[in-house]
Amino acid sequence: MVFSSITFLFYFLPIAILGYYALSFSRRLQNVWLLAVSLFFYAWGEPVFVVIMMGSVVVNWISGLIIHGAKMRKGVKKVTLFLSCTFNLLLLGAFKYTNFIVDTVYGFVDWEPLTKVPEIALPIGISFFTFRAISYVIDVYREDAKVQKNPLYLGLYISFFPQIIAGPIVRYKSVAEQIKNRKITFSMFSDGCTRFAIGMIKKILIANNMAIIADNIFSITQTGSDAVVVPVLLAWTGSIAYCLQLYYDFSGYSDMAIGLGKMFGFVFEENFDHPFMSKSVTEFMSRWHISLVKWFTEYVYRPLGGVRMKNDDFMVRNLLIMWFLIGLWHGAAWNFIIWGLGIFVFILLEKITAWEKWKIPSFFKHAIPILVMMFMFILFRADNMGQFFEVCRNMFGLNNNGFFSDTALMFWKECGLVFIMGIVFLFPIRNYFEEKISRLTTSNVLKAIGGIVYVLALLGLFGFAVIVLAKDGYNPFIYFNF
Repeated sequence: MVFSSITFLFYFLPIAILGYYALSFSRRLQNVWLLAVSLFFYAWGEPVFVVIMMGSVVVNWISGLIIHGAKMRKGVKKVTLFLSCTFNLLLLGAFKYTNFIVDTVYGFVDWEPLTKVPEIALPIGISFFTFRAISYVIDVYREDAKVQKNPLYLGLYISFFPQIIAGPIVRYKSVAEQIKNRKITFSMFSDGCTRFAIGMIKKILIANNMAIIADNIFSITQTGSDAVVVPVLLAWTGSIAYCLQLYYDFSGYSDMAIGLGKMFGFVFEENFDHPFMSKSVTEFMSRWHISLVKWFTEYVYRPLGGVRMKNDDFMVRNLLIMWFLIGLWHGAAWNFIIWGLGIFVFILLEKITAWEKWKIPSFFKHAIPILVMMFMFILFRADNMGQFFEVCRNMFGLNNNGFFSDTALMFWKECGLVFIMGIVFLFPIRNYFEEKISRLTTSNVLKAIGGIVYVLALLGLFGFAVIVLAKDGYNPFIYFNF
């Protein structure tokens, strides 16, 4: 089940909300209710994988208790932490990377038994709930958060449905107190509804339309196929469409998750902060999938020494390890690993050349990292490296593919408004207008009118998105199996 579905919107969510607020007299019962609906939500598509997730909860709960009970016995604490992290990583590796490892080895060693290794299904959201579990045991080990003695509450943290499928990756210490003690007001609930609506609009009206264009264009950019020529204009159209799809698909889902959290009294950290306003690749990645970068910074980069290492070689090593792992986290394929290593190279180049100090026109300062990231994101979409290079050659006319494309013009004509919306809303337009209005007038009446217009526009767009969804429109989700 995904948020952008009729089943979720009109059946699951209303029941979850009504049940939750009917139990307002008891926080304990509310938490039990949220755990129950979260397990139901996760089991909707693949019931058997609930057992795996709950097994993770039990192992990490016991590990936390042992670490807490060991107190001054550092040896016991370290061994328990090591075994717990090893269990979590092996669980993730077994389901997510076994087939990738087998295929890679078979590519070098033609060994018959490798062909008999069965395909292993990937549990939905395993990368996300595994990283939350690791966060818990490390935070307890560091004494950054208190041990959770109630296994049901730990189960709620790991399986909470707003962030079980695609994050944000909530670190335990940031929500530990909220599990038992959280307050919710009407204003907070309404903010949550607004944020959820914004996410739905981004997902249904922008991301899904961009997905149709990107899928059509990338489907004819197959390695070794000369059946269809992809002109420069069409190749750029497909790459732009996919870049917009990726951003609005994932940021829209994050908006919905953050909004849902607020509806139940939880405050999650932001996951995107207008990355296309960045002036460097380093800044872009600090604004993109913030919770993932923070997780790796907190639990991988800093323990390795971070930037505190006196030897620059060690700093480079730490960056390399971090971005290699971030690339690998995104998927069991070489294109994701190369994506992570590519990000590492650009970040390292920016550090070596002191890019932030370069005195160049602001337009180029923004445009260069955006172009870099556009090409890096093609690695996400390409089926293999061959297709990646094919798309890049088409974009620069290196395949004798010409420039003009009637098909590209058709896409821009039919979806021009969506393209414009997608590009405009990459920037903090709402904040800009709010600031301008507050400067132009101090009238509370005008501000109230502006607020009403905003709410009506939001309701209209949300209603339209629901209608589109009800008509069984194309509704893919890129991060569904991460």
